[in-house]
Amino acid sequence: MIEMPDTGWYAVRCVFRWGAPHDTYEERVTLWRAGSFDEAIVMAEREAARYATGTAFEYLGLAQAYRLSDDVIEPGTEVFSLLRDSDLEPEEYLSTYFDTGDERQEQTS
Repeated sequence: MIEMPDTGWYAVRCVFRWGAPHDTYEERVTLWRAGSFDEAIVMAEREAARYATGTAFEYLGLAQAYRLSDDVIEPGTEVFSLLRDSDLEPEEYLSTYFDTGDERQEQTS
């Protein structure tokens, strides 16, 4: 009997640049059923190459993976987490990494 690797769900974040004159960056998180972090990243990078083909998007070669804690995907399931050490205070941290004012995001009224 062939033993299959322990598969699970992985979320992989890939970063793209939408070329000049836009100079816009995109972070995409995709879900993959894989046997390891490495396998999930390989699958996501293949998809990233397909996503960028024939477009102004360039895959920048950064892929970060997160393994979901269980096989159940339902509302509220955590699909990505990244921990970063920083000496910045909360407001400065958010404005440095997440809310620079240059984001293209939907605004709620």
